[in-house]
Formats: sequence, C-alpha cells, structure tokens
Amino acid sequence: MDERVLLRGLFDAAVAAADPAVVVPPHLPAPPPGRTLLLAAGKAAASMARAVEQNWPGAIEGIAVTRYGHGVECQRVEVVEAGHPLPDEAGRSAAKRFLSAAARLGPDDLLLFLVSGGASALLVEPQPGLSLRDKQAVNRALLETGAPIAEMNCLRRHLSAIKGGRLAAAAAPARVVTLAISDVPGDDPAVIGSGPTAADPTTCAEALAVAARYHVVLPEAAQKALERGKWETVKPGDPCFARTGYVIVARPADAVAAATGRARAMDLDVVDLGDDLQGEARDLGAAHAVLARQHAPGVLISGGEATVTIDATGRRGGPNLEYLLSLAVALDGAPNVHAIACDTDGIDGSTDAAGACIDPDTLARARAAGMDARKMLAKHDSYEFFRRLGDLVVTGPTRTNVNDFRAVLAT
Repeated sequence: MDERVLLRGLFDAAVAAADPAVVVPPHLPAPPPGRTLLLAAGKAAASMARAVEQNWPGAIEGIAVTRYGHGVECQRVEVVEAGHPLPDEAGRSAAKRFLSAAARLGPDDLLLFLVSGGASALLVEPQPGLSLRDKQAVNRALLETGAPIAEMNCLRRHLSAIKGGRLAAAAAPARVVTLAISDVPGDDPAVIGSGPTAADPTTCAEALAVAARYHVVLPEAAQKALERGKWETVKPGDPCFARTGYVIVARPADAVAAATGRARAMDLDVVDLGDDLQGEARDLGAAHAVLARQHAPGVLISGGEATVTIDATGRRGGPNLEYLLSLAVALDGAPNVHAIACDTDGIDGSTDAAGACIDPDTLARARAAGMDARKMLAKHDSYEFFRRLGDLVVTGPTRTNVNDFRAVLAT
C-alpha cells in the first residue's frame, strides 16, 4: 500500500465534492422577467460564475471578485482579483461597484449572488468614517488572535457597508437568490463571507465584546459608533428579505462524506470525527495522535477550521501545517501512522502549499536534516519544516473552499 497516494486520494475526493461546476448548476433559479445581475465574491467566485454562465438560459451580466491567482476566464462576467486575507483597494472598488449595481435593480430583476469563503476580506467597503487602512489594521489584528471565524466575522460585519445583509438591502425590491459554498463550522449564512445578503442577529454590543475579548484596538470612530449602536446590521424580519432565497450548494460535511465514502470503498475502518472541528491547530494535532493509537487499524477523517495564534516568535505556516507538525511530535515516530492535512482551497494560511503529509519517519528525517521539530513547532515554523523535508502538498488554487481536511491513517 502506498499510504501517501491513498491519503492524497481522500483529499482529492473531498475537493471534488465541492467543485462549482458540479454543485452550482442544480440550484440555479428560474430567470426573471427583467435583468439578471450576477455578483460573486470569494475564493470560488470566478469558478462559480463560470458554472452559472455555462448553464444560464438567458442574458446575464455581472462581476466576480476573487483572490489573486484564483480567477478563471468568463465570457459575460467580469472577473476582478483582489487582496486576501488582507483587503486592498481592488476589493474596495469591487464592493462599491456591487452596491451601485444592486441599487439599480428593479422589482422584475434578479440579483444572483454567489458567495464562498474569503468573501469577507475580498469584498470590503468600510462604514463612513473608516478608511481602508483602518479595516486592514483590524483584519490583521483579528487574524493574529486565533479567534473563531464566527467571532471575527461578527466584528467585520459591523464595520462594513456591504456585509451583514446590506447588499440585500441595496438590491431591494429585486429578487435576491444566494448560492453559497460554505467554509465555516455550522454553515451559518450570516458567517459565510460575513453575510452580504443574509440577516444578522448579532449586535453592535456583541461586536464590541469580540474586540475586547481579543484585545483588538478599534479606530476611535468605530468604537464610538458601535457604542452608540449606530452601525447595526440588517436584522431577521427586515422587509428587504421578503424576496430572498439562500441555498448552500456545498459544505464541509459534503467533503468529509466524499472522503469517508472513498475510504470505506477501500475497506478501511473509518472514524468520522466531524466536519466542524475548531480550536488551536497544535492542540488538535496532539489530540488526534492519541486517537490514532486508539483506533488502529483505521483512518480518522475530519474537517473544520483550526486556528494558529501568532505571537512574537511567529514564522510561517498555516493551521494544517501546524496541526501536522504537532501530530508528528505527539506520535514521536509511532510505526504505521501516516497523515495528510490540507486546506481545500489549496492555500494553507498565507503559504503556497495546501498542506503536507507525515509518515512514521518524519521526525527521524527532520533530525537528519538538522531540524528540531519541537522547537520549530514552538516558533510556528511549520512551513519551513515541511519544505525542507520535501513533504509539502502543493496543488495551486483549487477554486473552491470548504475549509480544512485531515486524514490520519493507522495501519
């Protein structure tokens, strides 16, 4: 058995389950009497837009904003690439155009909104009184805290002029249909891309509490506006949602199910740990080392979104790489345990790798290369660790995004 080929096959099955070309077309709405405006945001935005173009029976126009390097050619939809995870002027310009185009729609028109993970950073239009630099600073601070995505996006929504249902409000009274690829635990529409077309039940007070909890210093204008409740998002029951629909076309659970199905087809004993695991990546890795010993022979499969809390020692590496390094350290060369951990979008953190693989000899090979795995884990230096071993998994952008995928095989 080639364990790496097997594990890579499980990851590929997980990614294929969220291919926009497959998951988008079955959920397309009927064309309206009037115009159809397509707006798309996220790492899968361009590929979702192309899937619509190839299956839409009538006229369509629009804009898709995606991360640099994640674009694909579309015929009728303009594709814009912008900054992620830190927003930039290209993303801000796209957000302005989204709001302007939506506001021109009438009651006979349709806004088809396509959203996927990454939209929160890619689609940025600050509240009046905030600058792009302000939003970048808050985003950077949030990313360094290791906060769960739901809490990060609560604060982001309240600082935004387009998120938290505000795009739906701009489009009213047009019909609004949202097709989403979820990358968040729980698949909450308000959290996916910070919910530009979804009602948001959270409050300004809750956004302030997130900032306080993670010691994020807000610009003075934001602090005062939130304290006064001035920047509330659009709440459930608002009339602007009277003609809206929201469909999640792919989610982390679909990716995990596809991988577990493939594993069982190979007669492997599968332990499904769930699609919504959260927490510090290094803690998750240590915990899974214990489970791997308990469930041998078999394969542990999980999804979700682990985090890495960066401090002054921080180097380079995303949550999947840190998870694997922690797993390898905890296994300490245990025989017959192999693992893969990758982000389904093909980009782990801010690296050029989707993730990596480990084998029973990972630590031995590291020592031979002059590396101390424990010290590198303490420094969050997981990318350099796996790069030097030649164990990175590099896929390039997959143009979808249903979060992290992990499989630990104990033979």
